[in-house]
Amino acid sequence: MSDLRPVAVITGASAGIGVALARVFAREGHKLALVARREDRLKALADEIAATSSRRPIVIVDDLGVAGAAARIGAALTEHGAEPQYVVNNAGFGLLGQATRRDAAEQLAMIDLNVRTLTELSLAFVDSLARHRGGVLNVGSVAGFLPGPGMAVYYASKAYVLSFSEALHSELSRRGVRVTVLCPGPVPTEFGQRAGIAKGLGPDFLTVSPEAVAVAGYRGLMRGQRTVVPGLANKLVTLAVRAAPHGLLLRAIGSRQDQRRAADNS
Repeated sequence: MSDLRPVAVITGASAGIGVALARVFAREGHKLALVARREDRLKALADEIAATSSRRPIVIVDDLGVAGAAARIGAALTEHGAEPQYVVNNAGFGLLGQATRRDAAEQLAMIDLNVRTLTELSLAFVDSLARHRGGVLNVGSVAGFLPGPGMAVYYASKAYVLSFSEALHSELSRRGVRVTVLCPGPVPTEFGQRAGIAKGLGPDFLTVSPEAVAVAGYRGLMRGQRTVVPGLANKLVTLAVRAAPHGLLLRAIGSRQDQRRAADNS
């Protein structure tokens, strides 16, 4: 047994879904470790949570796009006498535009964060997760079910998150570790601004709030669900794409991204 206190590690906790997830985990009584680059935002969120709880979150300021995130987070937790019970891999970003026209280094940085770091953190603390009967919540996207011309690298990264998380769910179940992949559709956060999408992520009937996404993800993880898709309309999308001709999907999604770029440039 370990004398270290169990915590829920939440990456990308400075905005959007990450903030909402931190609030949900805190409300449910979990001790938190908040990880992101923006120290001022992390401290503000920690102050907010501490105001309603005696368990002030640990703040870890880190650029998760730099290799070695698991070792740095692990060392910071040890300094605070803590170890992971849950790992929530929420940090990530997308980029609108054709892969051949986007900056290659920026796209590789997206792979580093969305894929490499998520994989590293999903695997690094399995012994601790098993010891505390916890788990991993990986934030994917409905995009992971679709081909993605116009955002090719982003969609591919989320397809990886979906496939990897579902497989890890199966592999780690025998150790009592839950693994859930959370696949939201459009969510009103800073994601669109970072991706270069200025005119909205999607239609209102597909849009789900960060708070609703966070609650769905938390409940799914606690229930041991493999995959969570918040919102009935988004669930129907993931079912429909399995039956739709692949060529038709490629043309439709590519046309949609072309329209976004044209609208943003108008």
